[in-house]
Amino acid sequence: MQRSVIDLKVYDPKDFPAYLPKLNKLYEDLFAGGKGFRAKLIRMMSSNLSLDAKAELLLAQTIEFIHNASLLHDDLIDRSHLRRGKTAAWLKYTPEYAVLAGDYLLARVMVNLSGHGNIQLVQYTAEVISDLLEGEWLQDSVVGDFFVTLEQLDRIHNLKTASLFKWCIRAPFIAQERYDVELHRVLEEMGTLLGQLFQRSDDLLDYDIRNDEGKAILGDLKSGYLNSFGAFVSQGRSRQEIDTLVKSKNLEEFYASIGGKAQFDQKLLAFDEMNKGLIQMYNHHLERLKTFLQPGEEGLIEQLRPLTEILYWRRKPS
Repeated sequence: MQRSVIDLKVYDPKDFPAYLPKLNKLYEDLFAGGKGFRAKLIRMMSSNLSLDAKAELLLAQTIEFIHNASLLHDDLIDRSHLRRGKTAAWLKYTPEYAVLAGDYLLARVMVNLSGHGNIQLVQYTAEVISDLLEGEWLQDSVVGDFFVTLEQLDRIHNLKTASLFKWCIRAPFIAQERYDVELHRVLEEMGTLLGQLFQRSDDLLDYDIRNDEGKAILGDLKSGYLNSFGAFVSQGRSRQEIDTLVKSKNLEEFYASIGGKAQFDQKLLAFDEMNKGLIQMYNHHLERLKTFLQPGEEGLIEQLRPLTEILYWRRKPS
C-alpha cells in the first residue's frame, strides 16, 4: 500500500468535520511534509504479520495522530517557531488553537480505537499517551538544568521518544490478540533501544553531526536544554567548566570550552561506541524475536534489522 502521510487523516469523515475549517487547515499544514516514518514502521510490521488492511490503516493513522498531537504541544511548550520548515501552529493559529488541535487528535484516537473493539489495544494506547505527557513534564523540569545526567535524560526519552517506537512494534501483535508476555517483553526492549538511538542521534544534529536535515546548530543548548550528547560531554567536568560550555554561542566556542576540536572528536567517538553497544543489544533481542514468530513471518527480522542504521547513523542500509 502506497498511501501518503496526508492520506492517513482520512479514516472517517467524522475525524475532521467540515464545519471546523480552521481546524482542517491547521491539520493540512501539520501533516504535509511529515516523513511518516512511524506509519511506515506500522506497515512494515503489518505486512509481515498479515494484518488486515483496515486494522493496518487504523494503526498507521493512530500513531500519526499521536505523534502529530505531541508535536503541536511540544512546539508550544518549547516556543519553537518552525515545524517542518513552516511556521509552527501555535504562532500561525494562536496557542489556544494548537492545544485544542492536539487534544482533538488524541480524542479521535480513542474514539477510533474503541470502534475496533480491542480493549487491550485501547488501554495500551492510553498508557502510551500518559507516558508522553509524563515525559513532557519531566523534560520541561530539566530545562535550565545544565547538570542533568544522561541517566535522567534516558528516563525522559524512554517516556517520550521510545514510547512511540514501542507502540509501533507492539500494537500490530496486540491487534492480532497475540498477548504472550515474553514476546511483548522482547518488543518493549527493542522499542526502548530504537527510541534511545533515535533520540541520541537527533541530539547529535545539534552539534552538526550527520546533520543532513540542516537542524539549527546548538539550538537545544541556546534554548537552555542540555541534550544527551551535551550531558555526555559534561560528565566529570567542574561547575566552572560547565558554566563556560553552556554559554557557547557557536561550535567554535563549544570546541574551545572542552579543550578543542580534537577533544570533541574523541568524545564523539566514545559516544558512538557507547551507542554501538545499544545496537548490539537490539540485534540480540531481534534474534530472540525469531522464536515468537509464526511460519511465514520470518521476513520481519530482516526488515527490522536495518532500523539502527537509519535511526542512529542516519544512513540508508547497504
